[in-house]
Amino acid sequence: MKSLYNRFLSFINTIQGKIAFYPTLFGIVGFGFAMLMLYLEKIGISAFVIEHVPQLVINNADTAKTLLSFLTGGIISIMVFSFSMVMVLLNQASSNFSPRVLPGLISNRNHQFVLGIYLATILYNTFTLVGINPQENNKYQLPGFSVLIGIILTVVCLAAFLYFIHSISQAIQVNNILDGIYKKAKTRLEYLFEKESDEAVSFPDTSSWTSYYSTQTGYYQNIAVANLISICKEEKLQMKILIIQGMFVLEGVPIIQVSQKIDEALVKKILSNFNFAKGEFVEDNYTLAFKQITEIGIKAMSPGINDPGTAISSIDYLTELFALRLKKNDKTIITSNNKSFIAITTTNFKELVYQVMVSYRTYCKHDIICIQKLFIMFKYLLLQKAQLPEYHDVLLDEAKLLFEDAQLSIQNKTDLRRIETLYQTLSNP
Repeated sequence: MKSLYNRFLSFINTIQGKIAFYPTLFGIVGFGFAMLMLYLEKIGISAFVIEHVPQLVINNADTAKTLLSFLTGGIISIMVFSFSMVMVLLNQASSNFSPRVLPGLISNRNHQFVLGIYLATILYNTFTLVGINPQENNKYQLPGFSVLIGIILTVVCLAAFLYFIHSISQAIQVNNILDGIYKKAKTRLEYLFEKESDEAVSFPDTSSWTSYYSTQTGYYQNIAVANLISICKEEKLQMKILIIQGMFVLEGVPIIQVSQKIDEALVKKILSNFNFAKGEFVEDNYTLAFKQITEIGIKAMSPGINDPGTAISSIDYLTELFALRLKKNDKTIITSNNKSFIAITTTNFKELVYQVMVSYRTYCKHDIICIQKLFIMFKYLLLQKAQLPEYHDVLLDEAKLLFEDAQLSIQNKTDLRRIETLYQTLSNP
């Protein structure tokens, strides 16, 4: 039961990024509320309200039917417009920034909530309209109180629409996109800091362990940690996860190493706790934030966009993220009761810095403004306290590569002297 519960939580975490997730939930709630109100109408709630507060209830069937039909049609129009705005937002973000930012924009909960309110109100008004039924004496059974609730929900939809217009106009601004990516990555890193032990945890050599292979294809998103620890305790084994989070895994590649040979049923049980998806989310994988911010900065430097200001902003946010990453260990080992059970392969600091800098060195080495900003980033990071001393050596090595590339690309002697001065200050921060 516990295993199923943990896998259910992992499944919910996966589908939360889908644009239809929250609107579907809101739609179900709207339908359920409409059924509840129809039941309350049968036991006389409208009669009670008319008796005590008659001003709040519409007591004319034709007026009620016309009003509900008009309100429902209006909300459908607003909903269509809102969905169109979302599509325009996604198209513009993909063209101007990076296709990688689309999953983050799609999973914006505020926009999903607004669309969900629209859907719930449409379903509620529709089923309330169905509830206005003619009786044998050609009179209508009028759910007056339900109509009042429908009017209130429509007013809520109008307020949500105004908020949606404001929110979508903010969401398309590159500074807000960068800030959103940064905050998600910061939250994820802070979560990992809390899980890390202050003391280095040892883990045995895995070179002689047995490897087992993936049976699925997709982006490795996350694992059900609690389930895997339980399996390790029950079977008295340790395991190492060979794939890096966010990596695209092909069927048949090594995915885990186990300290002892296990049967096929246990392998299948272990692999069932790995979640694969067709997309990636910063909430699960902070290294994706470095990729997204880097791609936004590099695309801003392309001749078609030519926006050095955005590239400078991307370097600023990368500086903050690298400063946070300096505080984290390269090794991730999951323990329970002071005993290590699972070693997780992660992107080490050296590789992370290299992958970011190789893009900037390739596409921005000719731009003196970006080069200066990158050296300022290195100088700031060298002043920060690092979890491991070799982190600073990595930064100095990358700064050297940047300096060499800049020397080959920039011809102006004044610019070269300025860059050389910045580079020399790194050895004495």
